[in-house]
Amino acid sequence: MWKKLLQQNTGTLLYSLLLVVVPVVASSGLALWLYHNTTLLEALSPWQQVLYFLVVSLTMAFAITPTTFVALATGFLFGWAAFVGVVISYGAAALIGYTVARLIDHGKMTAFLHQFPKAEGVMDELREHSWSLIILTRISPVLPFAFMTFVLSLVQVPRGRFLLASMAGMLPRTLFFFWVGTQAQDLLALLKDPNAGTSGKLLLGALVVISLGGLYFLFNRALKKALAKK
Repeated sequence: MWKKLLQQNTGTLLYSLLLVVVPVVASSGLALWLYHNTTLLEALSPWQQVLYFLVVSLTMAFAITPTTFVALATGFLFGWAAFVGVVISYGAAALIGYTVARLIDHGKMTAFLHQFPKAEGVMDELREHSWSLIILTRISPVLPFAFMTFVLSLVQVPRGRFLLASMAGMLPRTLFFFWVGTQAQDLLALLKDPNAGTSGKLLLGALVVISLGGLYFLFNRALKKALAKK
């Protein structure tokens, strides 16, 4: 099974691996660049800020910048006037990542799972509850944005539902990290260690528990229903 999975889905698996590794490698270098160019970025005109959001939409879509990184930096640089831009950028990044993932996979993973009725049954059940699935993957600050976009594209969630649920699920942690960014005094220190305080850490912990607990419930229920049907 594993050999066949690798043979039939090499491109899909390689791309998914890059989406996990790239953010870790790129974040440190980008933090230093932003630190040395803070004054330049703070002076951007409205149209230049639009270009900024277009760029970060692409960098988030391809896992060059984590979404938390973007929320912190944008809050620090531009304040609350830029919050709507961040939310729209998240939506754009999700759609770009979704589209690219579908082009790379081209239905090969679905065709592979078709050989295993139980696995296909689980995917069908997850697709039926895609609103909950997407929101639960998005509210967690520990699940990589671009990688989860890729995974959700394999479930073949409808595009419109994927966009709306992604933006809704991202909103709580976006609000929090954006607010942390607006309160910070030093950008480099902020990006290296976003000191959220005790209440902030409790909030983030609660989001992680809700996300992982909800996902466990969804997968467990999907598995039971799939086994009952076969």
